[in-house]
Amino acid sequence: MNDHGESYCAIVPTKQPNESQGGPQEAVEGRAQTKENTVQPNPCRTQSRESGPSGLDRVRQAAKRDRKLRFTALLHHVTVDLLRSSYSSLRKQAAPGTDGVTWKEYGNDLEARLCDLHGRIHRGAYHARPWRRVWIPKADGRQRPLGIAALEDKIVQHAVGTVLNQIWEEDFLDVSYGFRPRRSQHDALDALYVGITRQKVNWILDLDIKSFFDRISHQWLVQFVEHRIGDTRVVRLIQKWLKAGVLEEGRWSETEEGTPQGAVISPILANLYLHHVLDLWGEQWRKKQAHGDMFLVRYADDAVLGFQQREDAEQFLGQLRERLAKFELELELHPDKTRLIEFGRFAAERRKKRREGKPETFNFLGFTHICGTSQKTGRFVLRRKTIGKRMAAKLKDLRGKLRQRLHESIETIASWLQSVVRGYFQYHAIPGNEQRLKAFRKDVLRMWLWQLRRRSQRSGWTWERLLEQLGAFLPEVRALHPYPEVRYDAKHPR
Repeated sequence: MNDHGESYCAIVPTKQPNESQGGPQEAVEGRAQTKENTVQPNPCRTQSRESGPSGLDRVRQAAKRDRKLRFTALLHHVTVDLLRSSYSSLRKQAAPGTDGVTWKEYGNDLEARLCDLHGRIHRGAYHARPWRRVWIPKADGRQRPLGIAALEDKIVQHAVGTVLNQIWEEDFLDVSYGFRPRRSQHDALDALYVGITRQKVNWILDLDIKSFFDRISHQWLVQFVEHRIGDTRVVRLIQKWLKAGVLEEGRWSETEEGTPQGAVISPILANLYLHHVLDLWGEQWRKKQAHGDMFLVRYADDAVLGFQQREDAEQFLGQLRERLAKFELELELHPDKTRLIEFGRFAAERRKKRREGKPETFNFLGFTHICGTSQKTGRFVLRRKTIGKRMAAKLKDLRGKLRQRLHESIETIASWLQSVVRGYFQYHAIPGNEQRLKAFRKDVLRMWLWQLRRRSQRSGWTWERLLEQLGAFLPEVRALHPYPEVRYDAKHPR
């Protein structure tokens, strides 16, 4: 504690605290209130300055200074203010979990609820509720399990994740982009574009981990957490969420592995898991074993690697499979979706000489990547188009919703379609994808025309009248994103 009465987060070397010491261990970890274990109620106090942003800043600075330090006092950063901020950050219209409580309902008497939740967290009386499992359709026709947590669990997970991110964000490598602050899917797409066009890439390894979120090993995950987190109370919170179980159709089942997709804490834990399993190992492999250029771009559990030498790519893939099996990491590469393909500036020429046809394509984050040629210079260009199946699935979904809105006013439908198309363009309107966007816009107009004609047997709507009177409601096609190398260079000046 300093002269101003501010206490700092305790940081110790790699050695674990001695759990057999009981009381002294709690004192070292900076327990919030020892009297919370008595019959006296826990007052909801105004938080001290050290619990505010400056406290989290100090955690991050300490993590940056020494990558081997373990933090033994972190839970005191989970304050009422942070819980309130976490509550405000949640989706207001999200489906309720097993507790049946919605965001709006929890907001009634919010301060008293958060004060009570804060007290239960710090005295160890907080218990995680089971996840509610629902199934959502995927683009390929299969279904994906989605875990919905109780609202209080979401709040605590968001708050704890905010604290943990101060440490892990200093550890994570630049190759990972998924669910990280100030990093987006387009940042990952830019990095992939720059890697292929600026490095000597002749082979692409498209990695697909089979049912990744469902097969994360709890034992390994906790070990990865404990590399940096020595506060056993935070580790126990994570274990509570992992072991909370799943409630489906009124039946509870134990969760022995995996972390639910849709959970607030799952993306953070997934990034930590793949940081140790793939990112760190891949970076060391590139430095020590690769004979040519190599790069890795990962967004959550989707990863693409580029290689100059085919031997490097095959050796890396074989050793990765051995690594996953040897350490019993519970993960497996999908045998059909994990592919090694010839790709890059010389792929078309080499395949033509061997009479093997055009280079194969691969998909990443909603776009198909294609080896192309510039019409002006004849040089290699990387073309990117919206995945055809994804666009067809989106149009099919829109067609169904238009049927449901058959009797709504033209003004209401126009406003709704305008927001849908604008939102679609916000993600897909990248340079070079204009033809796919034009096709998407045209198909939306055709479906709208069909709906207008179905409203009356004597409809006077024609294609020309639709374009003249309603066509202007839909956004025009234009690139909304800069060229990938321009944005990449702006964000990575070095």
